[in-house]
Amino acid sequence: MTALMTAFRGESRVRDVLLVLLATVLIWEAAVAIFQPPIIFLPPPSAIWAEFMSSPGIFLKHMGYTLGTTALAFVLSVILGVILAVGIVQSTFLERTVYTLLVALNSVPKVALAPLFVIWLGVGMAPKLAVAIMLAIFPIVIDTVLGLRSVEPDMISLARTSRATPLQVLLKIRFPNALPSVFSGMKVAISFALVGAIVGEFVAGGNGLGFLVLVAQGQFDTTRVFVSLVLLGLMGTVLFYAVDFLERLMLPWHVSQRGGAGAPVAAGAGA
Repeated sequence: MTALMTAFRGESRVRDVLLVLLATVLIWEAAVAIFQPPIIFLPPPSAIWAEFMSSPGIFLKHMGYTLGTTALAFVLSVILGVILAVGIVQSTFLERTVYTLLVALNSVPKVALAPLFVIWLGVGMAPKLAVAIMLAIFPIVIDTVLGLRSVEPDMISLARTSRATPLQVLLKIRFPNALPSVFSGMKVAISFALVGAIVGEFVAGGNGLGFLVLVAQGQFDTTRVFVSLVLLGLMGTVLFYAVDFLERLMLPWHVSQRGGAGAPVAAGAGA
Protein backbone atom coordinates (compact mmCIF):
# COMPACT_ATOMS: atom_id res chain seq x y z
CA MET A 1 0.00 0.00 0.00
CA THR A 2 2.80 2.41 0.88
CA ALA A 3 4.58 1.70 -2.40
CA LEU A 4 1.31 2.27 -4.29
CA MET A 5 0.74 5.61 -2.58
CA THR A 6 4.34 6.63 -3.29
CA ALA A 7 3.95 5.75 -6.97
CA PHE A 8 0.64 7.65 -7.16
CA ARG A 9 2.13 10.78 -5.63
CA GLY A 10 5.09 10.44 -8.00
CA GLU A 11 2.76 10.34 -11.03
CA SER A 12 0.84 13.31 -9.66
CA ARG A 13 4.03 15.36 -9.32
CA VAL A 14 5.15 14.45 -12.83
CA ARG A 15 1.76 15.54 -14.17
CA ASP A 16 1.99 18.85 -12.29
CA VAL A 17 5.49 19.52 -13.63
CA LEU A 18 4.42 18.78 -17.22
CA LEU A 19 1.39 21.06 -16.90
CA VAL A 20 3.53 23.90 -15.55
CA LEU A 21 6.07 23.47 -18.36
CA LEU A 22 3.32 23.37 -21.00
CA ALA A 23 1.69 26.52 -19.61
CA THR A 24 5.06 28.29 -19.57
CA VAL A 25 5.71 27.39 -23.22
CA LEU A 26 2.26 28.57 -24.33
CA ILE A 27 2.54 31.87 -22.46
CA TRP A 28 6.06 32.40 -23.83
CA GLU A 29 4.92 31.74 -27.42
CA ALA A 30 1.93 34.03 -27.05
CA ALA A 31 4.00 36.84 -25.49
CA VAL A 32 6.56 36.73 -28.33
CA ALA A 33 3.75 36.75 -30.92
CA ILE A 34 2.09 39.76 -29.27
CA PHE A 35 5.10 41.93 -28.44
CA GLN A 36 7.37 40.70 -31.29
CA PRO A 37 10.80 41.34 -29.73
CA PRO A 38 13.85 40.91 -32.00
CA ILE A 39 14.72 37.22 -32.26
CA ILE A 40 18.26 38.00 -31.10
CA PHE A 41 16.77 38.97 -27.71
CA LEU A 42 14.02 36.40 -27.25
CA PRO A 43 13.19 33.69 -29.80
CA PRO A 44 9.81 31.92 -29.52
CA PRO A 45 9.63 28.28 -28.36
CA SER A 46 8.67 27.25 -31.90
CA ALA A 47 11.97 28.66 -33.24
CA ILE A 48 13.90 26.96 -30.42
CA TRP A 49 12.24 23.65 -31.26
CA ALA A 50 13.01 24.09 -34.97
CA GLU A 51 16.68 24.80 -34.13
CA PHE A 52 16.85 21.67 -31.99
CA MET A 53 15.28 19.53 -34.71
CA SER A 54 17.75 20.86 -37.28
CA SER A 55 20.58 18.94 -35.55
CA PRO A 56 19.22 16.91 -32.61
CA GLY A 57 22.17 14.50 -32.64
CA ILE A 58 24.65 17.26 -31.83
CA PHE A 59 22.58 18.63 -28.96
CA LEU A 60 21.86 15.20 -27.49
CA LYS A 61 25.53 14.21 -27.74
CA HIS A 62 26.66 17.27 -25.78
CA MET A 63 23.74 16.87 -23.39
CA GLY A 64 24.87 13.31 -22.68
CA TYR A 65 28.38 14.52 -21.93
CA THR A 66 27.11 17.13 -19.47
CA LEU A 67 24.77 14.59 -17.89
CA GLY A 68 27.60 12.09 -17.44
CA THR A 69 29.84 14.68 -15.78
CA THR A 70 27.00 15.84 -13.52
CA ALA A 71 25.98 12.32 -12.47
CA LEU A 72 29.54 11.22 -11.74
CA ALA A 73 30.28 14.39 -9.76
CA PHE A 74 27.05 13.95 -7.81
CA VAL A 75 27.77 10.32 -6.88
CA LEU A 76 31.32 11.14 -5.82
CA SER A 77 30.07 14.13 -3.82
CA VAL A 78 27.56 11.97 -1.95
CA ILE A 79 30.15 9.32 -1.13
CA LEU A 80 32.86 11.77 -0.08
CA GLY A 81 30.39 14.09 1.67
CA VAL A 82 28.87 11.36 3.83
CA ILE A 83 32.32 10.00 4.74
CA LEU A 84 33.53 13.48 5.70
CA ALA A 85 30.36 14.17 7.70
CA VAL A 86 30.77 10.94 9.68
CA GLY A 87 34.41 11.82 10.37
CA ILE A 88 33.48 15.33 11.48
CA VAL A 89 30.82 14.04 13.87
CA GLN A 90 33.08 11.35 15.31
CA SER A 91 36.28 13.39 15.56
CA THR A 92 36.77 16.78 17.19
CA PHE A 93 40.07 17.16 15.31
CA LEU A 94 38.36 16.72 11.93
CA GLU A 95 35.63 19.14 12.96
CA ARG A 96 38.20 21.81 13.76
CA THR A 97 40.27 21.22 10.61
CA VAL A 98 38.31 19.71 7.71
CA TYR A 99 35.01 21.38 8.59
CA THR A 100 36.68 24.80 8.85
CA LEU A 101 38.51 24.21 5.56
CA LEU A 102 35.26 23.29 3.80
CA VAL A 103 33.57 26.46 5.05
CA ALA A 104 36.53 28.54 3.87
CA LEU A 105 36.59 26.90 0.42
CA ASN A 106 32.86 27.34 0.06
CA SER A 107 33.32 31.08 0.51
CA VAL A 108 35.63 31.26 -2.53
CA PRO A 109 33.82 31.70 -5.90
CA LYS A 110 34.25 28.46 -7.79
CA VAL A 111 34.49 30.31 -11.10
CA ALA A 112 37.72 31.83 -9.77
CA LEU A 113 39.10 28.38 -8.93
CA ALA A 114 38.12 26.75 -12.24
CA PRO A 115 41.15 28.11 -14.20
CA LEU A 116 43.45 26.67 -11.53
CA PHE A 117 41.92 23.22 -11.99
CA VAL A 118 42.55 23.51 -15.72
CA ILE A 119 46.23 24.31 -15.04
CA TRP A 120 46.55 21.46 -12.54
CA LEU A 121 44.40 18.79 -14.24
CA GLY A 122 44.38 19.66 -17.95
CA VAL A 123 41.37 20.19 -20.19
CA GLY A 124 39.64 16.80 -20.01
CA MET A 125 36.84 15.74 -17.68
CA ALA A 126 38.96 15.99 -14.52
CA PRO A 127 38.76 19.80 -14.00
CA LYS A 128 35.02 19.77 -14.68
CA LEU A 129 34.54 17.00 -12.13
CA ALA A 130 36.65 18.91 -9.61
CA VAL A 131 34.58 22.08 -9.94
CA ALA A 132 31.29 20.18 -9.80
CA ILE A 133 32.36 18.20 -6.71
CA MET A 134 33.51 21.35 -4.92
CA LEU A 135 30.09 22.90 -5.49
CA ALA A 136 28.04 19.81 -4.64
CA ILE A 137 29.86 18.41 -1.63
CA PHE A 138 29.27 21.30 0.78
CA PRO A 139 25.46 20.95 1.19
CA ILE A 140 25.81 17.18 1.62
CA VAL A 141 28.39 17.57 4.40
CA ILE A 142 26.43 20.30 6.18
CA ASP A 143 23.06 18.52 6.06
CA THR A 144 24.53 15.12 6.93
CA VAL A 145 26.38 16.53 9.94
CA LEU A 146 23.14 18.17 11.07
CA GLY A 147 21.24 14.89 10.69
CA LEU A 148 23.85 12.81 12.48
CA ARG A 149 23.83 15.21 15.42
CA SER A 150 20.06 15.54 15.68
CA VAL A 151 19.55 12.21 17.46
CA GLU A 152 17.87 12.44 20.85
CA PRO A 153 20.55 12.26 23.58
CA ASP A 154 18.39 9.80 25.55
CA MET A 155 18.48 7.39 22.61
CA ILE A 156 22.28 7.55 22.46
CA SER A 157 22.50 7.05 26.22
CA LEU A 158 20.17 4.04 26.03
CA ALA A 159 22.27 2.50 23.25
CA ARG A 160 25.47 2.95 25.23
CA THR A 161 23.80 1.51 28.32
CA SER A 162 22.93 -1.53 26.19
CA ARG A 163 26.65 -1.80 25.35
CA ALA A 164 26.24 -0.87 21.71
CA THR A 165 29.53 -0.18 19.95
CA PRO A 166 30.18 3.23 18.33
CA LEU A 167 29.79 1.57 14.90
CA GLN A 168 26.40 0.12 15.88
CA VAL A 169 25.25 3.51 17.18
CA LEU A 170 26.33 5.09 13.90
CA LEU A 171 24.75 2.51 11.58
CA LYS A 172 21.56 1.71 13.50
CA ILE A 173 20.71 5.03 15.16
CA ARG A 174 22.58 8.04 13.82
CA PHE A 175 22.60 7.25 10.10
CA PRO A 176 18.90 6.22 9.75
CA ASN A 177 17.99 9.36 11.69
CA ALA A 178 20.14 11.45 9.33
CA LEU A 179 18.67 10.11 6.06
CA PRO A 180 16.04 12.89 5.67
CA SER A 181 18.78 15.50 6.09
CA VAL A 182 21.06 13.60 3.69
CA PHE A 183 18.38 13.66 0.99
CA SER A 184 17.81 17.38 1.59
CA GLY A 185 21.49 17.93 0.93
CA MET A 186 21.35 15.68 -2.13
CA LYS A 187 18.52 17.74 -3.65
CA VAL A 188 20.64 20.85 -3.41
CA ALA A 189 23.80 19.02 -4.48
CA ILE A 190 22.33 17.64 -7.72
CA SER A 191 21.61 21.19 -8.92
CA PHE A 192 25.03 22.40 -7.79
CA ALA A 193 26.70 19.49 -9.58
CA LEU A 194 25.02 20.54 -12.83
CA VAL A 195 26.09 24.16 -12.30
CA GLY A 196 29.64 23.01 -11.58
CA ALA A 197 29.73 20.89 -14.73
CA ILE A 198 28.63 23.90 -16.81
CA VAL A 199 31.21 26.16 -15.18
CA GLY A 200 33.87 23.56 -15.96
CA GLU A 201 32.72 23.42 -19.58
CA PHE A 202 32.91 27.21 -19.82
CA VAL A 203 36.54 27.16 -18.70
CA ALA A 204 37.73 23.86 -20.19
CA GLY A 205 35.45 23.61 -23.21
CA GLY A 206 35.38 21.02 -25.96
CA ASN A 207 32.26 19.10 -25.05
CA GLY A 208 28.97 19.63 -23.24
CA LEU A 209 26.10 22.08 -23.32
CA GLY A 210 28.21 24.75 -21.63
CA PHE A 211 30.62 24.56 -24.57
CA LEU A 212 27.70 24.89 -27.01
CA VAL A 213 26.50 28.00 -25.16
CA LEU A 214 29.95 29.59 -25.49
CA VAL A 215 30.17 28.80 -29.20
CA ALA A 216 26.64 30.09 -29.90
CA GLN A 217 27.26 33.22 -27.83
CA GLY A 218 30.38 33.98 -29.89
CA GLN A 219 28.25 33.72 -33.04
CA PHE A 220 25.38 35.78 -31.53
CA ASP A 221 23.11 32.81 -32.20
CA THR A 222 20.52 33.42 -29.46
CA THR A 223 18.23 30.63 -30.60
CA ARG A 224 21.00 28.07 -30.27
CA VAL A 225 21.85 29.42 -26.82
CA PHE A 226 18.23 28.98 -25.78
CA VAL A 227 18.20 25.38 -27.04
CA SER A 228 21.09 24.60 -24.72
CA LEU A 229 19.48 26.49 -21.83
CA VAL A 230 16.16 24.68 -22.27
CA LEU A 231 17.95 21.31 -22.33
CA LEU A 232 19.85 22.28 -19.18
CA GLY A 233 16.59 23.29 -17.50
CA LEU A 234 14.93 20.02 -18.42
CA MET A 235 17.96 18.04 -17.27
CA GLY A 236 18.09 19.84 -13.93
CA THR A 237 14.37 19.31 -13.36
CA VAL A 238 14.54 15.60 -14.16
CA LEU A 239 17.59 15.09 -11.93
CA PHE A 240 16.00 16.92 -9.01
CA TYR A 241 12.78 14.92 -9.20
CA ALA A 242 14.78 11.70 -9.61
CA VAL A 243 16.41 12.38 -6.23
CA ASP A 244 13.02 13.36 -4.84
CA PHE A 245 11.51 10.07 -6.08
CA LEU A 246 14.38 8.11 -4.53
CA GLU A 247 13.74 9.88 -1.23
CA ARG A 248 10.04 9.04 -1.27
CA LEU A 249 10.88 5.45 -2.18
CA MET A 250 13.39 5.02 0.64
CA LEU A 251 11.72 7.15 3.32
CA PRO A 252 7.97 6.53 3.04
CA TRP A 253 7.81 6.63 6.85
CA HIS A 254 9.08 10.21 7.16
CA VAL A 255 6.59 12.92 8.10
CA SER A 256 7.26 14.87 4.89
CA GLN A 257 6.06 11.91 2.79
CA ARG A 258 2.77 11.19 4.52
CA GLY A 259 0.67 13.66 2.60
CA GLY A 260 0.51 14.93 -0.94
CA ALA A 261 2.49 17.92 -2.10
CA GLY A 262 1.23 20.97 -0.28
CA ALA A 263 -1.37 18.97 1.68
CA PRO A 264 -1.48 19.04 5.46
CA VAL A 265 0.08 16.03 7.08
CA ALA A 266 -2.52 13.52 8.32
CA ALA A 267 -5.35 15.65 6.95
CA GLY A 268 -8.67 14.26 8.01
CA ALA A 269 -7.08 11.86 10.48
CA GLY A 270 -9.52 12.85 13.19
CA ALA A 271 -12.62 12.51 11.01
